[in-house]
Amino acid sequence: MARKRTAVIDVGGGYRSIFGAGVFDRCMEQGITFDHCYGVSAGSANLASFLSGQLRRCYRFYTVYSSRKEYASVSNFLTKHTFVDLDYVYGKLSAHDGECPLDYQALKANPALFTVVACKATDGSTVYFDKSDLAQDNYDILKASSTVPVANKPYMIDGVPYLDGGIADPVPVRKAMDEGYERIVLVLTRQRDILREQKKDVLPARILARTYPAAGERLMERYRTYNDEVALAKQAEKKGQVLILAPDSLCGLTTLSKSLKGLNAMYDKGYRAAEAIADFLES
Repeated sequence: MARKRTAVIDVGGGYRSIFGAGVFDRCMEQGITFDHCYGVSAGSANLASFLSGQLRRCYRFYTVYSSRKEYASVSNFLTKHTFVDLDYVYGKLSAHDGECPLDYQALKANPALFTVVACKATDGSTVYFDKSDLAQDNYDILKASSTVPVANKPYMIDGVPYLDGGIADPVPVRKAMDEGYERIVLVLTRQRDILREQKKDVLPARILARTYPAAGERLMERYRTYNDEVALAKQAEKKGQVLILAPDSLCGLTTLSKSLKGLNAMYDKGYRAAEAIADFLES
């Protein structure tokens, strides 16, 4: 029997994304790999460390570095118009001479494909970056994918403003299917049966629309896109094509707020959930 083509999708979700960090640490411990990794928002950061083979690197970012005011703070927002300082995260911390360098050479050498999802602010379109858009100490596409609207100003790449990939394609299951993957692991950071609601996006969408109307419209419709893609994943799960990993609670975490107890609990949930991956990929 021919080997099935495999993919993993991490949808991100701010501090809740430590769930994915637990998933991928267990994958690294068990030697589990995928042919293609799709990262959205903080999910792209998780996958970068997974592809570079750096065990518990993301755990350190969520539980240690994220508490620093240089990393995320109201002070950042007031002085730099960005709550999470992505230049600090991917510069001072992740550069080759940083405090916790991303092993770019290992990431580059990894044979797996890597897709990073972002939203082009000017027209609201989905942009799928790949590994060729990365370079040593140039992690702009990861920054772009994690640029939460309103909390962060758009991230500029070659003069083009980008926003969080979760606005445009929050759960790229359809894309993975269209690209021919037969076994897809989907890492969610909300409970699998919780529908996303529009009401939380209404105010930020209206604020965003003042400058970027098309992106504001996409944000207003994000709930529908998310719910439709999760529904598609559930249908495919019944056929054995998709494995959905999701926490049974949020442990008190939100996109931009956290507690150390909640972070550790969510990490453990991800680590335990990953137990199902090996058998699924071999099925």
